[in-house]
Amino acid sequence: MSDAFTTRVLHVATGSRERVADLTRDCEAFLGEVAAGRSGLLNLFVPHATAGIAIIETGAGSDDDLLAALHTLLPADDRWQHRHGSPGHGRDHVLPAFVPPHATLPVIDGRLELGTWQSVCLVDTNRDNPDRQVRLSFMG
Repeated sequence: MSDAFTTRVLHVATGSRERVADLTRDCEAFLGEVAAGRSGLLNLFVPHATAGIAIIETGAGSDDDLLAALHTLLPADDRWQHRHGSPGHGRDHVLPAFVPPHATLPVIDGRLELGTWQSVCLVDTNRDNPDRQVRLSFMG
């Protein structure tokens, strides 16, 4: 594969609880290895039907606020037609419509171009799947 396009899979252990996992350092480390000071695009893709990628502030409560908002919008109860797994699991399958399973971000001179408080995060509300994959792809 050409160095114009490089891809790698991250393995993220989310455990048995709902989680917003900050992937920013993983993205920066990947770019440090493959971008070589070039500009381009970083794409993240989660090949799961019950997880998504969000660009949000973390560490100041916004990650918990996001999970609380998702609880309000998508309650974990028995209203869902999709009913396998833990109670309310059907809402996990609706999550990617609100938190998409992908993001494409600018890379300038080999560095991820985020706003001051922005972080790249995996959003996982599915307690039944404790191990996730996130594909990082750099196109320079």
